[in-house]
Amino acid sequence: MDFDQLTLTEAAAGLAAGTFTSTALTREALARAKANAELNAFVTLDEAGALKAAAAFDAAGDKTKPLGGVPIVIKDNIEVAGLPCSAGTPALKDYLPKTDAPVVTKLRDAGAVIIGKTSMHELAFGISGYNTAFKTGAEYGVRNAYDRTLIAGGSSSGTGAAIGARIVAGGLGTDTGGSVRVPAALNGCASLRPTVGRYPQDGIAPISHTRDTAGPMAATIADVALLDRVIAGGDALAPADLKQVRVGIVQAMLANLDADTEAAFHAAVAQMTAQGVTVVEIEMPQLAELDAQVSFPVALYEACDDLVAYLRHTGTGLSIAALAEQIASADVKGTYDGLVIPRKLPGPDGTLVDAKPIYDAAIEIARPALQALYARSFADNQLDAIAFPTTPRVAIPSNPESSSLENFGLFIQNTDPGSNAGIPGIQIPIALGASSRLPIGLELDGPAGSDPRLLAIGMALEAAFGRLPPPAR
Repeated sequence: MDFDQLTLTEAAAGLAAGTFTSTALTREALARAKANAELNAFVTLDEAGALKAAAAFDAAGDKTKPLGGVPIVIKDNIEVAGLPCSAGTPALKDYLPKTDAPVVTKLRDAGAVIIGKTSMHELAFGISGYNTAFKTGAEYGVRNAYDRTLIAGGSSSGTGAAIGARIVAGGLGTDTGGSVRVPAALNGCASLRPTVGRYPQDGIAPISHTRDTAGPMAATIADVALLDRVIAGGDALAPADLKQVRVGIVQAMLANLDADTEAAFHAAVAQMTAQGVTVVEIEMPQLAELDAQVSFPVALYEACDDLVAYLRHTGTGLSIAALAEQIASADVKGTYDGLVIPRKLPGPDGTLVDAKPIYDAAIEIARPALQALYARSFADNQLDAIAFPTTPRVAIPSNPESSSLENFGLFIQNTDPGSNAGIPGIQIPIALGASSRLPIGLELDGPAGSDPRLLAIGMALEAAFGRLPPPAR
């Protein structure tokens, strides 16, 4: 049986029918994880625990559970009882949570088998996954499933690489400004950044309580919908009738595209139209301006208090200063030492100023204005979603430069505004680039609370786009 092409949905169905065992599936996933050590996708591989859980399912597991016996992975800033939870940083490498985060409890209760914890951009503060704290391969940095010289994206780098490389068909990441969508786009998998508050956030190392959310990542949107249903509840979804779907396109979100991404996006829009989707051009004045007023001010200001509270919860006795002292990645160390801990932000002239007034203005004025702009854009144009290329470029070389502020801003150009408004977004793989042969993704952002509708639209679209071919063996 060629297990590596199985989706989560197919794996769950096969296990329920007795076509194969959880032990066989789990052994295969563990073997692929070890064979792909050069990806640096894992911080911890729990071979003994995973095989024990798989054997227990095979012996007496409930075959009606939605994820009964299915192997998955969890990003290493989400707590799993008995496994280290490093958040990608050296100071937490020995932290062993005693209980699962609520999102993990939901997956375990649904029968999932956790094979390990995935590597990430250190403290989730970046889009490259170039982390110098952990590696299983020869070089640093989580590597792209389709090309080991390139970035996997971040910050949920390992989960994206593991799914893209067909090690597992699904898992969890977290997203503050693009962190489940960027790696999903660059590794050819699907994901959902849910409406903020849809999932419980306890037991997850934070950046920003205003912006953070866990998010499912998987082989297909149908699999993402399955994970979402397990975590958030609700009924099984049917694909939407695309003739009843209206999608908006904002010209400003088509800036800075490489040739492969531009061509793939326009081809996807043409396919959507051919399937009956109504596509309209819309204006969102001040989108970039409002986003800039919310983005860094909120994340950088909240990161200090939120991490202090999390460290207290861990019981490690670590202070934020002690943690920051051990940060391995230069980009993240600079952010914590220069901005997060001193509570500073760049002022209008570029000099560092007290962050509190800028943060207050972001929360009280700019963020409500950004949310109102989205609400108005959806309502006035009667839109189900806004469509755009998830990332403006395909994956770039993995090295310290991949973590530059310029690349950070470029890769979250389109994912960040919706994150700051707290609205849901799905990432759908649409093509391998004509010249690069690298994955390219399409994102659809919808109104707050429209997660099931977005997923149903995504399911219908992915039937039209088809699944990307796997990476070369």
